[in-house]
This record gives sequence, C-alpha cells and structure tokens, in this order.
Amino acid sequence: MKSGKKYLEKVRNIGIIAHIDAGKTTVTERILYYTGRSYKMGEVHDGTAVMDWMEQEQERGITITSAVTTCMWKGHEIHIIDTPGHVDFTIEVERALRVLDGAIGVFCAVGGVEPQSETVWHQADKYRVPKIAFVNKMDRVGADFFGVVEQIRTKLGANPLPLQIPVGSESDFRGVIDLVTMKLVTWDDESLGAHYEVNDVPAEMEEDALQHREQLIESLCELDDNLMEKYLENGDLETSDMYPAIRALTLDLKGVPVLCGAALRNKGIQPLLDAITRYLPSPLDVEAISGLNPKTGKMETREASEREPLAALAFKIFMDKGRKLTYLRIYSGVLETGKVVYNANKQINEKLARIFQMHANKRERITKAVAGNIVATLGLKKTTTGDTLCDPEKPIILEPMEFYKPVISVAIEPKTRNDQEKIDESLRKLAEEDPTFSYREDEETGQTIISGMGELHLEIIVNRLIRDFNVNVNVGKPQVVYRETIQKPVEVEQVFEKEIGGSVNYGRVRIRLEPLPRGEGVGFESLVEPEEIPQEFIDAIEKAVMDAFHTGGSMGYPVVDVLATLLEAESREGQPSELAFQVAASMAVQKACELGEPVLLEPIMSVEVIVPDEFLGDIIGDLNSRQGKVEEITAKKSIQVVRASVPLSKMFGYSTSLRSASQGRATFTMQFSHYDTANGK
Repeated sequence: MKSGKKYLEKVRNIGIIAHIDAGKTTVTERILYYTGRSYKMGEVHDGTAVMDWMEQEQERGITITSAVTTCMWKGHEIHIIDTPGHVDFTIEVERALRVLDGAIGVFCAVGGVEPQSETVWHQADKYRVPKIAFVNKMDRVGADFFGVVEQIRTKLGANPLPLQIPVGSESDFRGVIDLVTMKLVTWDDESLGAHYEVNDVPAEMEEDALQHREQLIESLCELDDNLMEKYLENGDLETSDMYPAIRALTLDLKGVPVLCGAALRNKGIQPLLDAITRYLPSPLDVEAISGLNPKTGKMETREASEREPLAALAFKIFMDKGRKLTYLRIYSGVLETGKVVYNANKQINEKLARIFQMHANKRERITKAVAGNIVATLGLKKTTTGDTLCDPEKPIILEPMEFYKPVISVAIEPKTRNDQEKIDESLRKLAEEDPTFSYREDEETGQTIISGMGELHLEIIVNRLIRDFNVNVNVGKPQVVYRETIQKPVEVEQVFEKEIGGSVNYGRVRIRLEPLPRGEGVGFESLVEPEEIPQEFIDAIEKAVMDAFHTGGSMGYPVVDVLATLLEAESREGQPSELAFQVAASMAVQKACELGEPVLLEPIMSVEVIVPDEFLGDIIGDLNSRQGKVEEITAKKSIQVVRASVPLSKMFGYSTSLRSASQGRATFTMQFSHYDTANGK
C-alpha cells in the first residue's frame, strides 16, 4: 500500500449519488471499464452490473447497499462508493457521505432534479461535501441539458458551472464541447466509447460555444476577484487560469461543475474522470478531522497523515456468509493486520485479523492501509456503525453518525420450531448491519415486530431472512397497543379472606385511584405508617398495584396516568399474609378502574414532514384527514417543515400516500410522542 503526501494528493474518495433510475450504477460501470478495473461492462437492466451484486439488487434493477471499489485514472487512485437512490435506503447514502471527500450527483437529462436527488444533495450539503454534477441520458427523448442546469440552480440552491455543452441531443447526441479548452470531444461507438477524439470546434458551432464560454467566465469572475482582474486585463482567460479557479470554487462549495453525457451509450465518462481528479478534493484538501479525547474531554484534530495517531471511522457493517465485514474510512495513521486497535466508543481493544481492498463483493487482501484509504476488515467483533477505532495511547471519538428512526413496522412469526430458534440471531445480525432497522418482541401480543424506513426496506429484510439466513416467516400487520386510564377519582375497599394450606389468609385494603396529567405514567403512595402493618406488606401491596396496572384495567389494556394511594391496610392477629394483601390490592385496582369512568388511550406520534412549497396544501389536508393536529410550519428556502401529532393507527401506509401526494418529493420522520384519548373520546 502506497503512502506519503504525494500519494495522498492523488487519492480521491468519492460517492455517486442520485435519484433512482438516474443512471448512477451505469456511470460507475463505465468508470470501471474505462479505467481498466473491469474488462466487461455490466448492465443494470440485465442484472450484470458489478456494483449491484446482491440477488435482490439484480432482480429489482436497483441499488440497495452501497458498494465500494477502487480504480486508477491518470496516476490517481479513485475510491468510489455507489449509493442507492431509493428513499428507503437513505441511510446507505448518509453513511457514505459521512466518510467521503467528494461526490458526483447524477441527474437524468429528462427527469432533471428528481425528489431523491434533492434529498441526497442536501445530505451532501450537511457534510459539506464538494460536488460535480453529471447530466446523464442525453440520448433520451426529451433530454434538456440547460433545463437541468436551471433546476440545479433553483431546486437545489446550488451555483452550477457548465463546463461543457452537448453536441446534438436525443438520438443525435454525439459528443460535447469543452468550454474550458474550446475543444470538441466525440466518441467512437465501435470501441464502446473507449476511444474518443478531441478536435477543434467546428465553425458552425463556434459562436454558440463562445457565448456559453463567456457565461462560464462571467460566473467564475463573479466569485474570484483575481480572475476578474486577469479577465479585464487580457479580455479572456487561459485554460491554466480556469482550472485552479474552478477547483477552488468547487472545494469552497461556491460552485458545482456540470458535465453531460450518455453513460449507456458510452459517451461522456472520460471527461468526468478528468473532472474528478481535477476538481474534487484529495484527503489533504479537506479540513482535518476533529474529535473528542475521552480522557481529557477536549476536542482534538487529526491531519490526513500516516505520521499522526490512528483515527478511523466504522461506517458500515455487512454480514458476508456469516462473517462480519467492517468497512472503515481511515482519517489518520496506519492500520495493520494483527495489530490491536482501541474502540473509543465501546472502550475496548479489538484485534484486526484481515484488511481488504474491496471491489464490490470481491476482496483483495492487503497487510496495511493508511490515511485516506477506505477498506473492509475482519476480526472486529464488538465494533458497530459509527464507532471510532484509534491508537490505544491516543484515544479520540470522531463525530458519530446520525441515523434515521424507523417509520414503519410489520409483524412476523417463524413458520417452524427450527425457524423460531434461528430468527433472533438472524435479526440481530441484520440490525447490526443496518442502523435504520430494528426489531422487538411485543410482550402483549407475542409477535416479533420489525421496523424500517419503508415497505420496500422491510420487504428486502424479510427476503434476506429467507434467502441469506434460511429463516421462513409469515408476515402480517402489527397491532396498535392501546392504553387506558380513568377520568375521575375513586376510592375502593377490598377484603381477601381464605383458608390456604390449613391457615387463614386475611387482608383488607382501601385504595384511592386518581387521574394524572397525560404522560405522567403511574405512581403509588402510602398513607399507612409502618407501625400499623410491617413495611414488607406495604411493599407487597405496591407491587400488586403496579402489576395490576401493567396487566390491564377494565378494558384489558395497561393502565397509565393514574396515581394509587394506599389509605388503609388491616390484618388480623395471627393471620398476616402478603398473598392476602396482594390479592386484595389487585382486586381493588380492577374495581376502581371500572368505577373511575375508564377511557381508551391511543399512541400519538410526533410527525415531521419536509415538503416542497407546491405540495404543502395537499400534505396538510392529508394530515387533517388522519386526525392529525398541525402544530408548526417552518419555511426553509423552497421547502416547508411541517410538525404534527397524529394517531399511530392512522399512520399505516402513510409512506406510500406521502410519495403519491408529493410526487415522491416529500420525506417524513415519525416517533412516539404520548398517549391520548382515542378518537377524541
């Protein structure tokens, strides 16, 4: 493994991000072919794409899991992560962007800036990732390069810098004019685009090209005063002036270079590779990573150098044939096989068994990796997504990753006893892999409830349970678990007297139940002094009351927001009994719940919807139809953030409805808020 400053200058860690069907994976396949990393072009539509190697991806023609690969271009080492475009797998994009230095946003020349494009673009903005835009599918009917450039400006709030203009469009698309060098680039179909020619711009196209070049120069000069001076002095700019200016604006997030092509027709990829190496950052160009020293409590930084102490972030876990692969981005220092590393989050030492450079699902064993590398490892048993691995002597905790909360659940149950034995271990492995997936056993229904980001997400989880883990399950729907409470104070006296095992058990209690404000839970107080009856009997009564609340009141649902007060407790001499007090207390709670005007409570969810302006009315109308209460609407540029409270029972299927109502452009998060009266009763 190479190392040193000169090596790092030539490293690019990039991600390919886009809306589903924009052509991300096809672009990646062409990059691998033209860089010599693969010798045959894989196609998404026939299930042969190198990066879409999972069976589920090949069958559906979509990317589900982010795949990592490495290729070389003109002396540069490019590490690429191809990310999913489907909203259900946004976590894959999120964790990729967390560890990448640059990104390529792929846009369909017909569809333009589509919903998930907006989501992933804003995710990249959150992590301050410099970007290049590639307008793909220029050969499609309805392709509109300049329309997409305008959408990048208006919908994404970015500053596009078109470095090329297309020559021809739709079926006549045959090449591009490079506005920086003023050269025409065309591709040879017979060589599958591997050979391309660079010629002077034909006379009939020159005027149009010069006009667009002038616009590019104006955009650059507006953002760079030094460039403006040179331009005013000479009346034009040299290529050698424009390249560093475009790079500086890209790295400062002030501009986005825009290129175009047709990946499926093998056009436009080599200039894109040139742009990756020319404009996107090396590990040396990005800000030094910072983190918390757990010993001192102070923030520290780590430069991208092998001379610095080790700092690496685990950004992805994948179970490969039962073995746990941990993907790491190394920010500083050196990682070596057989060496002990310190997991600062878990405060444990881990030993690296093997290190791999990945090419999708294929591995190349290496003995060490250095700052700037993205690798996979075996042997890290306790490390999970978001953990920092570092030098045991120089601990650091890097900023953790944010994970979306699951928003949809289904109930599953194993088909056979053999499946029952395997299901917990299989679900544990899947949850370790995917932080947006969770599972639990509902004690009240006995069902296993699995939760995720959407219906497709859970469909894939169930599919993997069956195929990868050989666990067969029936899939149903989860039940909403209600609660109950009372609406008025009530006092009840109960006596338990019974001969058991030859001795009489006697206990009398008088208990008051009174309603508490929503969200207060349940409580117990005793006005009986220990001198009247021993403390252990008071403790037994409290336990019986709490158990009675948990097992259910008059309607059979757990009781919440009620305070129980023990007013009196009496036993007879020679007949004291914990059992008698417990039974009497339980009976008292049951009777009090019946007399206290019981009411059913349902879980209310706190829902946040992020929606473009034009769909706001429809989204609010839909929330109102679900008995939701809109609490706040906040404007952020061209989007609105709607916060509302909605009954959980009305939120099933919301993910699908939201996509339909907003053309897929709105996203939402949902979490439990509180219990409230069901159906407004």
